[in-house]
Amino acid sequence: MQALSGLIRTMRPHQWTKNILFVFPAIIFDAKLTNIDLLVRVIIASILLILMSGTVYIINDLLDVENDKQHPTKRFRPIPSGELPIGFARFAAVMIPIVTIFVSLLFDSSLAIILIIYLSLQILYSFRLKHIVLLDILSVAFGFVLRVMAGGVVIDVTISPWLYAFTGLLALFLVVAKRRQELIKLGDTAKSTRPIFQHYNLQLLDEILRMVTTSTLITYLLYTIEVETMTIRDTNLGLITVPFVLYGLFRYLYLIHVKEEGSAPDEVLLKDRPIQITVILAGLTFFIILYVLKPYV
Repeated sequence: MQALSGLIRTMRPHQWTKNILFVFPAIIFDAKLTNIDLLVRVIIASILLILMSGTVYIINDLLDVENDKQHPTKRFRPIPSGELPIGFARFAAVMIPIVTIFVSLLFDSSLAIILIIYLSLQILYSFRLKHIVLLDILSVAFGFVLRVMAGGVVIDVTISPWLYAFTGLLALFLVVAKRRQELIKLGDTAKSTRPIFQHYNLQLLDEILRMVTTSTLITYLLYTIEVETMTIRDTNLGLITVPFVLYGLFRYLYLIHVKEEGSAPDEVLLKDRPIQITVILAGLTFFIILYVLKPYV
């Protein structure tokens, strides 16, 4: 039981929210959330992505076990702490993706292809890309784009290129912000704990963060203008949601620059009340536009 509990914690349950926030946009923005059959398909896709992403975390922890033992917080993870035996972790890292891909092939072949691409990208990241400056953060961001794509293929809808662009930039914003906070938290031990930090400094990450923040907001603005599902009587109601995105970005910048919050973005989402309220209000606004106003106009 201890090993199983350690395995589940190694698969990062607190990060499973990413497979909800980034897999569901296709069905939500296409106004098909009330279609039970399609909703079930998206939920299944989310579960399969959770299993695949969990496998990646197991692989990463196996590869980084020695470095993690020196990390102030990561040393308490199940593998470096010894709670999860390395042999059991290796077995799970092989069997979970095999079963996941087999099930996805039976469920939706297009989803299976995306899962294989996702796993291949993440394995490449674990062995090589995470040691290449800039490509490390870009490859992580692309993983989020694949999540959105997965949510689209299982319900057979064409996703706007602007939504893909917004997703990638928002993910890049979160990845860079996380890198920045980790660099500050590790201090003088950053380069020895995570070798890629020898290629980064605070100034570079802040410059990237500024550029990505602006690009994220502009891309979302263009998406709301372009998407037809939120247009009612030639009035683009999607623009109403722009302030929520703007506040969310500003709030997170406030947390890292002023409050010096060092948590990962998914952890901030689970504990920061203003961001939680913003997400809820944005969700309610989308629901009213797409599922209350739109059907009766």
